[in-house]
Amino acid sequence: MASTGSGYSRADGLIACALLVAVLFAGTNAIDIFLEWNVALDTTLQPVSQDQPVITINGLFPGPLINATTNDFIHVNIFNNMDEPVLFTWNGIQQRLNSWQDGVSGTNCPIKPGTNWTYVFQTKDQIGSFFYFPSINFQKAAGGYGPIRVNNRVVIDVPFPKPEAEFDLLIGDWYFSSYKWIRSAVQNNSITAYYSPPNTILMNGKSPYNTKWSKAYESFTVTKGKTYRLRISNVGNAFSLNFRIQNHKLLPVETEGSYTNQILLDSLDIHVGQSYSILVTADQNEADYYMVASSKLDSKGPIGSLEGVGVLHYSNSSTPAIGPLPVGPDKDDIEFSMNQAKSIRWNLTTGAARPNPQGTFNVSNITLSQTFILQVSTAEIDGSPRYVVNNVSYWTVETPLKLADQFVNGSGVYQLDAFPVQYVNLNASYGVSVVSGIHKGWVEIVFKNNLDVVDSWHLDGFGFHVVGYGIGEWTPELRNTYNLYDPVVRSTVQVYPGGWSAVYAFLDNPGMWNLRSQLLKHWYLGEELYVRVFDDDLNPIKERPAPDNLLLCGIYM
Repeated sequence: MASTGSGYSRADGLIACALLVAVLFAGTNAIDIFLEWNVALDTTLQPVSQDQPVITINGLFPGPLINATTNDFIHVNIFNNMDEPVLFTWNGIQQRLNSWQDGVSGTNCPIKPGTNWTYVFQTKDQIGSFFYFPSINFQKAAGGYGPIRVNNRVVIDVPFPKPEAEFDLLIGDWYFSSYKWIRSAVQNNSITAYYSPPNTILMNGKSPYNTKWSKAYESFTVTKGKTYRLRISNVGNAFSLNFRIQNHKLLPVETEGSYTNQILLDSLDIHVGQSYSILVTADQNEADYYMVASSKLDSKGPIGSLEGVGVLHYSNSSTPAIGPLPVGPDKDDIEFSMNQAKSIRWNLTTGAARPNPQGTFNVSNITLSQTFILQVSTAEIDGSPRYVVNNVSYWTVETPLKLADQFVNGSGVYQLDAFPVQYVNLNASYGVSVVSGIHKGWVEIVFKNNLDVVDSWHLDGFGFHVVGYGIGEWTPELRNTYNLYDPVVRSTVQVYPGGWSAVYAFLDNPGMWNLRSQLLKHWYLGEELYVRVFDDDLNPIKERPAPDNLLLCGIYM
C-alpha cells in the first residue's frame, strides 16, 4: 500500500507518460496495474479558443485510458499540481467492500495541492465501459475526465464477434467561462444556478468540426467492411445528448457493465453520466461521414440544439464529410427517448463478469426491504439558490462521513436517518443526509423529477435494475407497469421532466455510498445523499478496513 500524501518536487516539464507495471498474482489471472498521474491546470489548450483553465492528467485532456480486465487491481498515484484540493471518482466502478476508494467528499479527504495520494481498487466482478472524473470543487466542468475499460476474462464469452478495433469517445457539454467563475456564481445567483446553460459540445475534448474556434476535431479512421466498437460516455455537466453517425446504424451491445439485447438504431440518447458500447459497421462508400452529438430535452438551452461534430473517416477516403448534418429525433420528444430507454434491456442469455447468464439474477420474485421516494426541486435557503431532495439540500461537511464512521460511529458529523426517505419536508433546509440501507436487502428507489430538465441519478457501489419510467406522479399502483423480466442493470438512470424513474438495488456491498445527481450544478448545490450499508460483522471479508495510507482531515486533523 502506498504511503500517505506528502510534499514532492516537480520535475521540469510535465511528465507525459504513466508507469504501467503488471505482476501476476499467484493462483489468479488478475494483475496489478500501476499508474502515476500528474494533475495540473493548463491555460494553453483552449479547446474552444477561450482563456480558461483545463484540468489535464500527464498533459492530456481527456486523461489517459485505464484499460483493465475483470478483477485487476488498479493503483493510481495522483500528484496534485493544481492550486486547490482534488479528488477523483470512478464512475460505475463498484468498489466492492471498499468505499474507502470511492473518491467523493463523503468517503475521502481531498488530496491537497503539492501532495500525492494513491488509490488502490479492484475491478471486482465487473466488465464494461466507464469513466473517471474529479468529484469536488466543480472541477468536472474543467475536464480531468477520462475513459475506463474493463474487459472480459478470456474464459468468458463476449456476445458479439471481436471488433476490428475499439474507440473511446467522451462526449459532453462545455462552458466558455472558467469553472472557478461558474462555481462562484452558482452559489449566489439564481440565474446562473438554474439557467445559464453550457455553450457547446466537445468530443474527446475537441470542439465541433468546421467551427470558427475549432483548432482540432475528433476523427476515427475505419476500413470498409469492418466492424468497430465505440465506447461512448456522456461526461458533460447538464445536457442529455443524442448520438448518431451519418448513413450508419448503431448497435448497442453494453451499458455500464451490462450486455444488452441487440437492436439496430438510427441514433442513441445518452444521458449525463451514462456510458454505452455500440457496434458500427463501415458498410458505406469510402468517404467521410459526420458523427453528431446534439443536446436534447434542454428547455433551459438554446432554441436549437447544441451540436458536437466529429468525423468517421474511411481509410481510403478522399471525400470530406458533406451535406447537412444527419437529423436526429425532435429534441423535445420525451416519448421517443422514453420508448428507446424501455427498449434497452438486459441480455438474459449471456454472461458478463461471470460465466452464468445475466438472467440468473432476476427481480421477478424478490421481496423489497425498503422504499425510498426522492423528489427533486429547487429552493432558496438563507438567500442562496439550492437543489433539494425531499426539501433537503445536502451540506458538505469537512469531515468525510466514512472517516467519522471509522472513529466515532458518525457522532458529531451526521445524524443517521434524519433525512426523510418517503415524504417531503414542509420547509427547505440544509442537512447532512445519510440514510440506512439494509445489508443484503432489496431497496426500491423512486426518483421524482419536479424540474423541467432531464435529471440523471447515480448510485456508487452498485448497479441497479431500471424497472420503470413514467410521466406525472408515481403511485404504488404503477408497480404493475414495471418490467421485472429483463430490466437493464446500470449505475446511472435518467429521470424525465415532470416524470419518475424506478430502480431496484440489492444492497450487498457494505460501505458509505453516494447517491447523487450527475448534473453538475444540481450535485454541487445539494442534490445528493449517502446510503450507509452497514454490516456489524467486522470480518474483513465483509468490508475492507481503512487503508494504510488513510488521509485525515476535518475534526481529525
